[in-house]
Amino acid sequence: MPTFYANGELRDTQPGMTVASFLADSGLEPMRVVVEMNGEPLERSRFESTLIDAGDRIEVAQMVGGG
Repeated sequence: MPTFYANGELRDTQPGMTVASFLADSGLEPMRVVVEMNGEPLERSRFESTLIDAGDRIEVAQMVGGG
């Protein structure tokens, strides 16, 4: 099965997996994260259309509110 890296951890990718579906599978809210893909920031508007390919490297940072 093809694999990619998410925050340094090796993960399996399914055919047609998008950044949005990866976030959903991971329980992450797209409006509360920042995504970098292969060293480049990824705009939220592209989460649904950006496919994850074997060997991709994704970094996800979750924004935390507080005071």
